[in-house]
Amino acid sequence: MARPEKVAVVEEIRTKLAEADAAVLTEYRGLTVHELADLRGSLRGSGTEYKVFKNTLARRAIAGAGLDEITSMFEGPVAIAFVRGDAAAAAKALRDFQKINPALIVKGGLLGERVITAGDIEALAELPSRVVMLTQIAGMFQAPLTKAAGLFQAFTRNLAYGVQALINERIAAGEALAEPEVLVEPEVLVEPEAPAEASTGSESTGSESTESESTESESTESE
Repeated sequence: MARPEKVAVVEEIRTKLAEADAAVLTEYRGLTVHELADLRGSLRGSGTEYKVFKNTLARRAIAGAGLDEITSMFEGPVAIAFVRGDAAAAAKALRDFQKINPALIVKGGLLGERVITAGDIEALAELPSRVVMLTQIAGMFQAPLTKAAGLFQAFTRNLAYGVQALINERIAAGEALAEPEVLVEPEVLVEPEAPAEASTGSESTGSESTESESTESESTESE
């Protein structure tokens, strides 16, 4: 029957693997305690935790998690770098530490659920960090707008220069430039309005007839 302490360690390894974005297996043979502390400190900036486990317990945790492909990497003194965040930054930190301390050996690991080799981790270290990539992507979105505005201004400016140069060249060759045509607006025929006197006369005639009618009615009443 397994001891509770060993069961807890196996569960810890499984949990850390499940929560990590990547995991890198390294052999630390020949490194001093002080050097291991420096390695942990350099990895902390990329959100990486560097821990040492017994190989038997690590194999048991991996076997239960369906990661049998990396079981063979647990030979010799092995430590696991659990990456939470920028895997490229963690790979860079391991590469830079390895340049100063060649005793550190990168064996391989996991990127998500994909098994990666030492060569894959080396290639990962050559990639720009997440912050740099986001900055580059933002620059890519802004660059076309800025370039488009600049190109449009240059196009209009060069077009004006080109037209003026062509005019000067033709004048120097003795060619007389044609006078610009003057557009004549077509005349708009307006019908004359009816004279105002006609309407006034008709109105006065109407009023006179009304007055005569009223006179006749008065004479009839008097009779």
